[in-house]
Amino acid sequence: MSVFKNLSTPPAAPKKPVTDTRHGITRSDDYAWLRADNWQAMFKDPSILAPEIRAHLDAENTYMNAAMADTKDLQKALFTEMKGRIKEDDSSVPVKDGPYAYGTLFVTGGEQPHYFREARDGSGRKLLLNGDKENEGKSYFRLSGLDHTTDHSHGIWGYDDKGSEYFTLKVRNLETGEDLADVVENTGGGGVWAPDGKSFFYTLQDENHRPSKIFHHLIGTPQSEDRLVYEEEDPGFFMSVGGSLLDDYIFIDIHDHETSEYRIIPTADLTAKPKLVAARETGIEYEITEGGDVFYILTNDGDAKDFKIMETPADKPGKENWREIVAHKPGTLLLNHMAYARHLIWLERKDGLPRIVIRDRRSGEEHSIAFEEEAYSLGLQGAAEYDTDVIRFSYSSMTTPSQLYDYNMVTRERTLLKTQEVPSGHNPADYVTRRVFAPAWDGEQVPVTLLYRKDTPLDGSAPCLLYGYGAYGIAIPAGFNTNCLSLADRGFVYAIAHIRGGKDKGFAWYEDGKMEKKTNTFKDFIAAADYLNQEKFTSYANIIAEGGSAGGMLMGAVANMAPEKFAGIIAAVPFVDVLNTMLDDTLPLTPPEWPEWGNPIDSKEEYEQIAAYSPYDNVGEKAYPPILALGGLTDPRVTYWEPAKWVAKLRDSTTGDAPILLKTNMDAGHGGASGRFQRLEEVAFEYSFAIKVAGKM
Repeated sequence: MSVFKNLSTPPAAPKKPVTDTRHGITRSDDYAWLRADNWQAMFKDPSILAPEIRAHLDAENTYMNAAMADTKDLQKALFTEMKGRIKEDDSSVPVKDGPYAYGTLFVTGGEQPHYFREARDGSGRKLLLNGDKENEGKSYFRLSGLDHTTDHSHGIWGYDDKGSEYFTLKVRNLETGEDLADVVENTGGGGVWAPDGKSFFYTLQDENHRPSKIFHHLIGTPQSEDRLVYEEEDPGFFMSVGGSLLDDYIFIDIHDHETSEYRIIPTADLTAKPKLVAARETGIEYEITEGGDVFYILTNDGDAKDFKIMETPADKPGKENWREIVAHKPGTLLLNHMAYARHLIWLERKDGLPRIVIRDRRSGEEHSIAFEEEAYSLGLQGAAEYDTDVIRFSYSSMTTPSQLYDYNMVTRERTLLKTQEVPSGHNPADYVTRRVFAPAWDGEQVPVTLLYRKDTPLDGSAPCLLYGYGAYGIAIPAGFNTNCLSLADRGFVYAIAHIRGGKDKGFAWYEDGKMEKKTNTFKDFIAAADYLNQEKFTSYANIIAEGGSAGGMLMGAVANMAPEKFAGIIAAVPFVDVLNTMLDDTLPLTPPEWPEWGNPIDSKEEYEQIAAYSPYDNVGEKAYPPILALGGLTDPRVTYWEPAKWVAKLRDSTTGDAPILLKTNMDAGHGGASGRFQRLEEVAFEYSFAIKVAGKM
């Protein structure tokens, strides 16, 4: 029996067929009109959205609100619980850099971070940037950080006040707290100071929201006079700019999802032409970190699928001078690396679990940091100073709150700096975390991380929220999440399926979930549901699936492939209109995404591969479970019209009576609401849908 009762008639989007013929194949799209023709301008000024489109999205929101009206008290209760687990006046442990230590804090009731610094010994705290003050009067506001000059006199800070991820940069005098006249608009969100503090480098987003140009800005001059440093002409590549710990180099990082290229500028000559390190080769990735007179390069060159580390002279960084110092070990994926005066460190993952490895640069002696829990997460923060023996890392598990440590690489002493506080209380002994393995269709074993209360009955009766992502090589960590405790406390099993498309089990795990092998991602997720049903952790009638962005594509695919195995589906900013998006090379992420999904413009084979699974294109006449889709009007990554079109087509095609709901945040983009408590309200809404569908209200 449906838990949704007395619903009004849902909005019916008009059908206005648009045909498209590629490779001799003609398709018709009834809802193409929901894509705003002026989307580039609309991202910067949402008020110019076409009235017909806005009216439809508003009608969808009205219908969704009516369908979820009986969950308002539940949403409030969930929000109160989640908020109660957050230390409202929390503060980070400051990071030492020269005479100061820098950190962030929140104030009670505040939504945005405040940036501060204090003397290195911890005295004399000074507020540098009040995020709540900057947020005043704005429906959306997101800070991109505060980066200080080498002499600690000034800082660059950036903000996005529309959710479109076009960031404005300003320069603040850190002594007086006043902003200079400099305003740099349409950036990627950050800048890199030159060592003298008189100029900085930044990435400009073009009209199609692509980071295609690096500029050099001199303090006190207008943006129109900024010098173009480098322009990437291939729209298929992302670009960012960074700097070295020693302030010796500016790094220009150019990459797509499988290919890398670096160019460097010595800060001794800021006007120098960026020097190529190693020319891009399709499928070859590399990352650079400085180690004094050498660079350390993390790369998969030479069939090192799980990566290795090379060393090369900083003044002669070309590939002909690369020398291997950390060998490739199949099955042990090297994730990132950092270098300091006396140590080289890296984070690696084997059998789904991370560890930190430290090498003495003089002796070559190595040791590692690891933990014993069945499933856990490690974060390597490193240090802000080059000449140091102390680094910082974090540890947590599904049951263990996050712990922050300083680690002395010489003495191997761990110093616990902070344990995440849960003000409302948390007893890890009340919960169980497990790592189980679900057999996939081809014999692979899919890791699944579980969290549940130890008194939860494992007889198939427990509801389950099954989360998945599975794209871009992103691994989902088994870290502490206070929000999901609200589900566990209501008898849910909270599960994360570490499916192919991520790098949870190494680089091959990623390769087996992309391009022509993309359907492995979807089959793995269904295999996880099958295993949880078979082992009676839950049952098909009690599984609510959840995923966002590329994980939203996963939701759309499994809804088409196995709707009977899910009681409900939550798809946040879902990338469901894959074929149309990959055919539109004007969209922000389309060319850079071709190595991940395929290029259906040039290749008939890749067109057919995408067409075979693209959720929007494969909606059929079948009984779909209750579905909640969430979008953001100014989202440049997964445009609002993808979930809007998908919901319209689902509603027109389903043979069942389960509601299909669309919630569009008219004031936000890809990441949803920007404030920390606003975000909790969104999570509470999503969880209330899951609890309602599970019949546990």
